[in-house]
Amino acid sequence: MEDVLSVYQRPYDAKRPQVCLDEIHKALRTTPRGQIPIAPGQPKREDYEYTRHGKCAAFLAVEPLRGYRRVWVHPRRTYLDFAEVLQELVDNMYPEAEQIVLVVDNLNIHHPAALYERFPPAEARRIAKKIEWHYTPEHASWLNIAECELSALRRQCLKARFPDIDAVSAAAKSWQDRRNQDHVNIDWRFTTEDARIKLKRLYPVINDSAARSLLGGHRRMR
Repeated sequence: MEDVLSVYQRPYDAKRPQVCLDEIHKALRTTPRGQIPIAPGQPKREDYEYTRHGKCAAFLAVEPLRGYRRVWVHPRRTYLDFAEVLQELVDNMYPEAEQIVLVVDNLNIHHPAALYERFPPAEARRIAKKIEWHYTPEHASWLNIAECELSALRRQCLKARFPDIDAVSAAAKSWQDRRNQDHVNIDWRFTTEDARIKLKRLYPVINDSAARSLLGGHRRMR
């Protein structure tokens, strides 16, 4: 936990951008009976029934200190898709960076091994060397600032029904561009010092017998 919080306390460095990455699923649905469009004094109306058309995954990377984000919509959420997003980060989003300081949660696909599943070893190694990995603890994905941005994406963009992945991509890009133009920042205030006070119960505790055992072991080693 303190590792991730210490990342958020670092000053801005264009050569080592701090980036948070996460993703969500979005169901693809249509309304069989159509919709009644918006009109003066009348909101848009649609039937509660819908037809499923599968789902897609929206990957979101946000640089909190800069107020910049990117969204990529993929048909699936797999190792291969995650690896392609990492390549986008390194080659297109931050081509001039010396290294990207990346915060992710503990989802199984969030691993450097994903690069070797998708790319030849030399290319996978090239991308991996450009990333400094930081993981949130188990059951603490809320420490990933990308979750804050995904919440905004859900509420402001993805609440509507979308028939296909192209429609989701277009809506997500419009939302992304608008927030980037407005330089919407995320004011993260939870620090390491706060964690030591408010989450003290989560820190490891060594009882007296364990401490004596450890001290005895050190003495014997000497």
